[in-house]
Amino acid sequence: MEAQLQTVYPNMVQWRRYMHQHPELSFHEKETSRWIEQQLAEIGCEVKTRVGGGYGLVASIYGDKPGPVIALRTDIDALPIQDEKQTAYISKVPGVMHACGHDAHTATMLAIARFYSENKEHFAGERRLIFQPAEEVSPGGAMGMIAGGALDGVDAIYGVHLWTPLPYGLAATKPGPFMAAPDEIYIDITGKGGHGGLPHETVDAVLVASAIVQAIQSIVSRNVNPLDPAVVSIGSIHAGSTANVIAERCRMTGTVRTFTDEVRSFIQSRLRTIVTQTAAIYGATAELEYRDGYPPVVNDPEEAARFFKVAPEVFGNEGVQESALIMAGEDFTYYLREVPGCFMFVGAGNEACGAAYPHHHPKFDLDERAMLKAAKLMIAMAEDFAAQE
Repeated sequence: MEAQLQTVYPNMVQWRRYMHQHPELSFHEKETSRWIEQQLAEIGCEVKTRVGGGYGLVASIYGDKPGPVIALRTDIDALPIQDEKQTAYISKVPGVMHACGHDAHTATMLAIARFYSENKEHFAGERRLIFQPAEEVSPGGAMGMIAGGALDGVDAIYGVHLWTPLPYGLAATKPGPFMAAPDEIYIDITGKGGHGGLPHETVDAVLVASAIVQAIQSIVSRNVNPLDPAVVSIGSIHAGSTANVIAERCRMTGTVRTFTDEVRSFIQSRLRTIVTQTAAIYGATAELEYRDGYPPVVNDPEEAARFFKVAPEVFGNEGVQESALIMAGEDFTYYLREVPGCFMFVGAGNEACGAAYPHHHPKFDLDERAMLKAAKLMIAMAEDFAAQE
């Protein structure tokens, strides 16, 4: 495996950089999907397109012997961010870039496709490669892929996220809850506008918003059990139009991150109480729209144990870690609710090659050598599962 993947590594870099230059947003990955289909056809894979009605693809590769159906998943969409890197492969699409590594994920999966296509006599069963659109935008593309049959007959599924907060050469995951449910909140406040010099005749929506922001910070610090991780953050406040007018309306947006249904439900209830009653104190009204994001990513304990068994073969004993809880979200969770599996992080951070910026940053980049590590890890997970059958 080592030698074969090393041979295809230059192609991985080429594939990744092509995608980086030609990103497409969630639910709009038409040309990306067409390009992936072309690469898979050249490799010799059986491909299903438009899976679930979107731009997802599923490639099936069959070994010469009967065995399990093992799925490996990647994501293909980009983000609405202007690429600010100074590289030869900077995005050619204004305001759109692969700022989370999905281009590298896809290149990794194409290399896996080539590996399995060239080694059918050495593995048993089916390796089903899932190229999923729309991971970045809730409700995401995973549910559509599942509805389109991507998991039909699958015995296990694995996925990797190249992760720049983790240095190159390391890998991590954890059993059970791993990544948070990323919910969104929208708060609309209505007061009474008026002249900035006559505040007694108004109900100041900005003042009400300030009070709500302060009040909801008490939810995590004073209402949630300190042993239950949670986040409530306001990310934007929009109100007013000029200096001498008191705003009548204000809109705030934010996010809630939790790991259990109980804490998630409690925070939603507490938010509604604080938002409506705080506004009432000031004579205003406020409405909360709470949008459920992906459920938490919960790894199957046995499949997480498999990671800690096989990952040292790729990263060495010192390169394998149990991850802390991650407050980011991922719609890989929907696959894990259907079949056993494990979602894993492979380190891709390296200041020496410019991979020093966080995910979703305009200067995001990664250590491309991590793609090789990710391919080895996913193949090792799949083949260890197959060996137990």
